[in-house]
Amino acid sequence: MTAKSKVARVAMLAAFFMTSAVNATDALTIEVHRDANCGCCKKWISHLEANDFKVVDHIESNMTAVKQGLGVSPRLASCHTAVIDGKFVEGHVPAAQVIELTKRDDLVGIAVPGMPAGSPGMEVDGVKHSYQVIGLTKAGTDQFVAEYPVK
Repeated sequence: MTAKSKVARVAMLAAFFMTSAVNATDALTIEVHRDANCGCCKKWISHLEANDFKVVDHIESNMTAVKQGLGVSPRLASCHTAVIDGKFVEGHVPAAQVIELTKRDDLVGIAVPGMPAGSPGMEVDGVKHSYQVIGLTKAGTDQFVAEYPVK
């Protein structure tokens, strides 16, 4: 192996390790607002952390005020509300759709209304309900982002 090829090989390895280190530290930060007594909210936070999110957990005494302040309408409401990149994430939204939201300039937020069994944080032995992830556009209209049918 020539000296030139050794230098090239070392440079490639260094670039690989630097890229890996940068990607490992680029966890998305999400702020979660929840009631102190809600167990499913803690499970949803665990789901996010298992998918490489950095979660900042806020215990709230008035979730209605939090939701109103972020523009979450009652028809989209669930138990907890999160914020990522200035956009709301309402309820038991899977991590994949939260990541997708960060790439969507047309949406101000996404929601899984209610608390469907089988959604992240709402796992119940043997019980699964189908549910949809609904996006709210800047124009104020609903847009279906994803669907999770019962399998």
